[in-house]
Amino acid sequence: MKKAEAYAQLLKKVMDEEEISYKSQFIKAAMLHPTKNEDGDIENITPLDGFLHLVTIGWKLFFALIPPPHWAGGWLCFCIALGFIGIVTAVVGEFANLFGCVLGIEPAVTAITFVALGTSLPDTFASMAAAQAEKYADSAVGNVTGSNSVNVFLGLGLPWVIATMWESGNADNDTGVYFVPAATLGFSVIVFVTVAIICLVSLVVRRFVVGGELGGSKLGRYGSMAFFCTLWFIYIVMSTLQVYDYNGLKGATSMVSSTGINVKSKSTGNIITITRHPNEACNK
Repeated sequence: MKKAEAYAQLLKKVMDEEEISYKSQFIKAAMLHPTKNEDGDIENITPLDGFLHLVTIGWKLFFALIPPPHWAGGWLCFCIALGFIGIVTAVVGEFANLFGCVLGIEPAVTAITFVALGTSLPDTFASMAAAQAEKYADSAVGNVTGSNSVNVFLGLGLPWVIATMWESGNADNDTGVYFVPAATLGFSVIVFVTVAIICLVSLVVRRFVVGGELGGSKLGRYGSMAFFCTLWFIYIVMSTLQVYDYNGLKGATSMVSSTGINVKSKSTGNIITITRHPNEACNK
């Protein structure tokens, strides 16, 4: 009887979700109440549930502004949800930059630590949910690789094209060149590619030894977690040491990094050197 009651409640919930309204979204975002599990037993609210609800209720109400999923076949909800995610990412990134400036941390270090953590934690929880819901790890690993592909190819490529078109057609720009110095990026990318290859190799090894990328014995699971965290720690430490020029490490990528380029003026034909200060973000 408990299972039948829980099944009926689940069907009612599914039917309500199909025709949910704006009002229902706000009510659902603001409410916190006991629920029934798959066996029909009532699960009370834990102190952690109440604390998390209190902390996140502002974000829940903010995202309740997104149109219901059944409007316009779901496309309206999908597009506006992407815009909301962009807003949250921009806010997190700006607060991280301000936090780094207040503490006197170099912008490059802020980007690979606070900004990266703030924008990547949602992917972490999404991968965790995918790993728990699916039989294999394809969804979890695919979510990470797919997210990074969008960040690199679309997240960098599209703004770069727009900026290049703007600079070339901007009357105030006498050179028509859009330029961002590599600075410490070259060394950081080299370190990242190295640890990423090691990570992928370890996943392949786990597939043959353990039988899958995830799972295995308790020692294997915690050992893999510690190994991957160590790779991330190595990347952060090496990149930070290079930013602060520890033992002349900044010169390690002098051939792939630059702080200025020479371009020809459109009007006078003179050679102009374009330079940008490495702490430009804080100077703003």
